[in-house]
Parts: sequence; C-alpha cells; structure tokens
Amino acid sequence: MTRWWLGLLLGALGVSSVQAEPALQDIRLASEVWEGHTNADGSGLAWDVLRQVFEPEGIELLIQSVPYTRSIGLVQRGEADAWVGSYRNEVDEGVFYPRWHYDADQISALGLVDQPVPSQATLGEFRLVWVRGYEYQRYLPNLKHYREIQRRNGILPMLDYGHADFYIDAQTEVDEVLVGAADQARYRVTPLLRLPLYLGFADNPRGRALAQLYDRRMEQLVELRSLRPLFERWQQPYPFD
Repeated sequence: MTRWWLGLLLGALGVSSVQAEPALQDIRLASEVWEGHTNADGSGLAWDVLRQVFEPEGIELLIQSVPYTRSIGLVQRGEADAWVGSYRNEVDEGVFYPRWHYDADQISALGLVDQPVPSQATLGEFRLVWVRGYEYQRYLPNLKHYREIQRRNGILPMLDYGHADFYIDAQTEVDEVLVGAADQARYRVTPLLRLPLYLGFADNPRGRALAQLYDRRMEQLVELRSLRPLFERWQQPYPFD
C-alpha cells in the first residue's frame, strides 16, 4: 500500500512538473521599425537572424511593430516575450538579458561642421540630445548636459539654431535624419563607439526558458559561422569577429 501511494505521489509530481514547463511553440517579439533591420513586413537583418535562431527549434516568430519605449513596456507586463535592439542592462526592472548579442550598433554624433570634432573624452563639454528611451548616458563617459526628445523630426532645426551641439544615435538613424537636410554639407557625422545589441526578455519562466534556448542557439550559430552570410546579404558589419 505504501508503494502504491508513493507511486501515485511521484506520478502527480511528474504531471505537475510537465505542466509547469513553459510551452515554447512561439516567441512574441516587439520592436520599433528600423529600415533593413526590423521592417514591419518581417524582413530585415534582425528578423533573419532570429528566424535562424528559433525556427529550427520549432518556435515561430510572432512580430509586433511598436515604438521602442512601448516594446519595453510590453515585455515588462508580460505581453511580449522579448523586445529587439536593446543595449545590455539598459532596463533594470522586469527584464532578463541573455549572454549573447545578435548584432551591434555604430553609435555616432551628428553636428554642424563648424563644431569641434567630438570624442568620448570631450562629449561631456557639449549639449547632447537623443531620442527618449535609449539611455546613452549609461555607455558614454562623463556626460553632463543631455536631454531626451520624443521624436527625430525636429533634430536638424535644433542643431541649426544652436539649441543642441550634437545628436547621438545609431548610424542608421543618423543617416535617416540627414536625408531630410536641404544641405547635408552643413553637418558632420562622427563615429563614437560600437554597442552590442541584445534581446531584452521578460523576467518570467517563459522568458528565461526562451533566453536559455536563444543563448544555446547563438553559441552554435556563431561557432559554425552560420550567420555571416546574413550580414553579408544585408551589407552590415559582422559583429562576432
């Protein structure tokens, strides 16, 4: 009789543990639309990399295109499993970061040509702006005068009228801002540093299980150099050399 009850108890515990294991049939990914990186139609370098990570494991990518700060909120509330394009430890609450990055951003400064050429050592002397949510003060040293703005469409007038000295952003975003300039020769772009890009996972059992799988797959793909053709196709620097 004792053995019968023990077997029944172990069987019940086995069922409970199976039920507690997150079902990983899909991953809900939120991202801002970055041209050539996370296009709303599902094309782009990031989506191609993440398909190669997850789809061989039978996990479907479910993509939601939203503004960057909203993508973070969706993950923190558990309404998405991860957001795309985070810098490591950019967000502290309700988020779990994996070991592996999937790409890297070239961070640059945009300013008028008559401004001194900035560097990481001298940025603290200037008035800087960037789009709300990117937290560049965490990664650039000695910043003293900076503020966040809501959107990119007013950046060139801010520089033209002396309301800011430099605009800080990823190179692709700087290039998009410059497209709207009547005279691009008035401006200079200065590379500052490269920042690895991560997925920010929800800090819950499902998010951590997906992050563990992501790290395992990324390690395999980088070791086999399987991702290099994707970066060549999208004409982007390979971030794992």
